[in-house]
Amino acid sequence: MQTRFLLAATAFVLLLTACTAMQPAAPAEPQPEYRTTGTIKDLMDSIIDPAADQLWGAVATTVDATGTHEKFPQNDEEWKEVRRSAIRMIEGSNLLQIPGRKVARPGEKSENPGIELEPEEMEKLINEDKAGFYKLAGGLHDTVMQALKAIDAKDKEALLDSGDDIDQACENCHVKYWYPNEAKTQEEVRQPPAPPTPAQPYKK
Repeated sequence: MQTRFLLAATAFVLLLTACTAMQPAAPAEPQPEYRTTGTIKDLMDSIIDPAADQLWGAVATTVDATGTHEKFPQNDEEWKEVRRSAIRMIEGSNLLQIPGRKVARPGEKSENPGIELEPEEMEKLINEDKAGFYKLAGGLHDTVMQALKAIDAKDKEALLDSGDDIDQACENCHVKYWYPNEAKTQEEVRQPPAPPTPAQPYKK
């Protein structure tokens, strides 16, 4: 009796396995076809830089002959406009990471030669360190998320504080891929001078 039960159970398992194997595989999920029309430079000029300027300028304190003046969003519509800039920066950081995106158009040159690297030099550095580039772009995304939280809470102080972190996230990328030589020069200037070599005693 027990033997017949085991045989029947085994046959059921084999039949179930066969039926499963005969089922058609689920179709692969279609992958998007990215068409990277804009370059990294285009994204910076058109989306990220203008949005960053609006975030940095949304909250400010100025002092002049007439006194101290505070600037910050005053109503829902102004907060909404600042929020749009945060979203542009957040999604711009994702656009920077799309595979195949070039740094600049063919033949395009640096706007600050001698300070910034030429586009082909920047692209070489990025291609040699894609993981690092993606991590820094992700860092920009995360810092702007903090600004977005401040905007949604209508917290002008937190929005102001987030500005320094956003600026640092931008600079972390720029000093590595855009003007690393300039960063090295500044670091050398900041280094304290080497202590003088002690005088050696005179020997006959």
